[in-house]
Amino acid sequence: MSIKKHIDYIEIPSTDIAQTKAFFARLLGWEFVDYGPDYCSFNDGRLNGGFYLADATMSRASGSALIVFYATDLEAARDRVGEAGGKIIEDIFSFPGGRRFHFAEPNGSEFAIWSDK
Repeated sequence: MSIKKHIDYIEIPSTDIAQTKAFFARLLGWEFVDYGPDYCSFNDGRLNGGFYLADATMSRASGSALIVFYATDLEAARDRVGEAGGKIIEDIFSFPGGRRFHFAEPNGSEFAIWSDK
């Protein structure tokens, strides 16, 4: 069996799928395919994934993986998070290789956006 050497699909918990879809549609322009009331899929142009209905959310504090997006204009991306209904949980900071910030989508799952600019 031949195994590709990249992540093929990612599934993310959501306590309210409709709200999560609305947030990512506004923030990133994603479109979704619904598979019943408890699941939807997306494609960001490179990666396929989905949101599934769950009681829990993901965060670094709970030991979850951190999904990190890239933006050329970090300040504009931070502003868009707030405009889309998200919450900044760690403002822009520097790290070796660039800068990033962490945010929670409206249901509380944590994500980050980074830039090398």
